Amino acid sequence: MVARTRVHDAALVLAGALLTALLAQVSLSVPGSPVPITGQSLGVIVTAAALGPRRGTAAQVLYLLLGAAGLPFYSDGASGVGRILGATGGYLVGFIPAALFVGLAARRGLDRRPWSALPLFIVGQLLVFVVGVPWLAIVARLDLAKALGVGLWPFLPGGLLKAAIAGTLLPLAWRLVASREA
Repeated sequence: MVARTRVHDAALVLAGALLTALLAQVSLSVPGSPVPITGQSLGVIVTAAALGPRRGTAAQVLYLLLGAAGLPFYSDGASGVGRILGATGGYLVGFIPAALFVGLAARRGLDRRPWSALPLFIVGQLLVFVVGVPWLAIVARLDLAKALGVGLWPFLPGGLLKAAIAGTLLPLAWRLVASREA
């Protein structure tokens, strides 16, 4: 087993931020919405489950900071503080509570079996929307119905798909790790 050091932790946090940035480039425009469908939230829940609450949350904070600093980490290679302050910023900020929640639940082993991982990852996805949709409504000056129409409903199928992918793959990965440690 690799000893946990600050350098090791920093490398894992950086890897989590880079995974989220990589998955952000998987992006599809949604007609009528300023928010694209991306793979980012899959990166959020996978890194949070794998790294735990402290490192998983730190990975998302680092992801936001590196993108804000100008690295092309956000969807479609975008960057800058303006992206965080804009219509999609709430979704980006929502990665932080989602990572914390998923990481805390994973620490208790809820990510180890598909039947507990899937609901956990669905809630993690929904936490992103809890922050993102009101933010979108305020920034884009939309009423709640319109904000839900362009910022939530089109994204639910993809969120469920990403939760299912993570809910299937992570328990399998944990089983493989456990079988190699035995």
